[in-house]
Amino acid sequence: MRAFDLTPLYRATVGFDQIADLMDRALASDVGQNTYPPYNIEKTEEDAWRISIAVAGFSDDDLAIEVKDRALLITGRKASDEAERNYLHRGIATRAFERRFHLADHVRVTGATHENGMLNIDLTREVPEALKPRKIEIAAAGKTDANLVEAKSVN
Repeated sequence: MRAFDLTPLYRATVGFDQIADLMDRALASDVGQNTYPPYNIEKTEEDAWRISIAVAGFSDDDLAIEVKDRALLITGRKASDEAERNYLHRGIATRAFERRFHLADHVRVTGATHENGMLNIDLTREVPEALKPRKIEIAAAGKTDANLVEAKSVN
């Protein structure tokens, strides 16, 4: 059983709809989904990652990287090979692909390189200053005289 109804979660919470949508996407994805092209995700620093995608046979002009609505979309479209070739074995797949990654808040793409058949996309989390934790100084209270009584007038 892989179908979960998250409707009760929507009734009892406010602002958690993104988490519910993420769970819906994760539970709805098929185990036998497309695994082409293979990729790695590595953590390079505390707030930095690199996605490496094996794109053998694709040139820079055949690849496109786009960020839209907090989603990273990588597409590859190989131009048709005009020269007719007679392959005895064709193991390098150059079929069109589309790979999508959902990005967390404040994660942005900082660069991409294509070298030796690998497309490397660098990502960093850049939290705005307003959302970063900040330390509040505690001011020392002035020395008070314990014997002083403050009088206030009634009128």
